[in-house]
Amino acid sequence: MVAFFVPRAADAEQAERLYDALAEFAGVAPAPAGERVRAITFDQDGARWTAEVGEELRGERTTRLLRRGEVLEHTETLTSATRVLAIYPGTPLTVVTDAQPITGAASEWANPFTATPDEVTPFDRR
Repeated sequence: MVAFFVPRAADAEQAERLYDALAEFAGVAPAPAGERVRAITFDQDGARWTAEVGEELRGERTTRLLRRGEVLEHTETLTSATRVLAIYPGTPLTVVTDAQPITGAASEWANPFTATPDEVTPFDRR
């Protein structure tokens, strides 16, 4: 398991402050240390996406086509330059990224956005 961190934080104390500030930005409560989320996998617009703290959003879309009585599958890898800064538990979960308005970076994703995950990976619970 991975220990809790927030990208761009120089130390654990700054990570806690950033985590609290990002929660305030997102309008959610920060999670206690033992309940923090490192990554989620969820479906959005026909694609399977992974949001992992510190990483860019990534996904896959598989399409099936019937051609001459044979089913052909094509899997497309999807990427986004949007980097995940924090994920907050709830129903649904809230994902905060480094896109506008936090930075000037444009993104096809709202910031923050919500997702209902199929899989949740927590940070180390220490």
